[in-house]
Amino acid sequence: MLILGIDTATDQVSAAIGGHEGVLGSVAVARGRRHAETLTPAIEFLATQTGIGLDEIGVVAVDVGPGLFTGLRVGIATAKAMAYALRVPMIGVASLDLVAFPMRETGRLIVAAVDARRGELFYALYRPVPGGVQRLGDYRVGSPRDLVSEIVARGEECLLVGDGARRYTDDFEGLSRVRVADQEVAHPSAASLVQLAHAQALREEFIQPWELEPLYLRTPDAVANWTSRADEASS
Repeated sequence: MLILGIDTATDQVSAAIGGHEGVLGSVAVARGRRHAETLTPAIEFLATQTGIGLDEIGVVAVDVGPGLFTGLRVGIATAKAMAYALRVPMIGVASLDLVAFPMRETGRLIVAAVDARRGELFYALYRPVPGGVQRLGDYRVGSPRDLVSEIVARGEECLLVGDGARRYTDDFEGLSRVRVADQEVAHPSAASLVQLAHAQALREEFIQPWELEPLYLRTPDAVANWTSRADEASS
């Protein structure tokens, strides 16, 4: 079973195809917030690169967030449209899981942190386990100071990874038992998405396109701004 993975939760757009043989091809493009202009050409390039026709895809997997509202909307809408057109099921995976997964070989506590804008982070904590990572607790949104407090309270050696960790590196530099991962692994990737989705596909953990929902954790900026203006107008 071939899986198409689509990730648009951050400034980087990526797509990958793979299955039981692993990841057969992937592409990643960083063009700011131009997700709508970038995603379809990236998928077309991927299909040409791998020699795999989209009609051979058996599952469409997508990053459901948390992340950039516009990016998530573009990625999820595209993934749903493809799943409908191909008449195949879907698998949704959280962006923080995708950020943490490549760090599974570390002996440290993994802290995945995605930039949430507004001076906040989306974050979650993970423990490496054989073959992957296990999330500890819920996905959260908070300030870098909130995350620092939680790390200090745990008192463990930590590996911070994600574009949020990179953006607020200065907030974590004074913590002696904390290391921030390199920029090269700062974004969730469609390659990791295909790997995690394949494990779910083996367990037949599919959903239908109409069932898939984004994971926002926080009101999107556009909605929050509209609500604020409406409140000001009514006062």
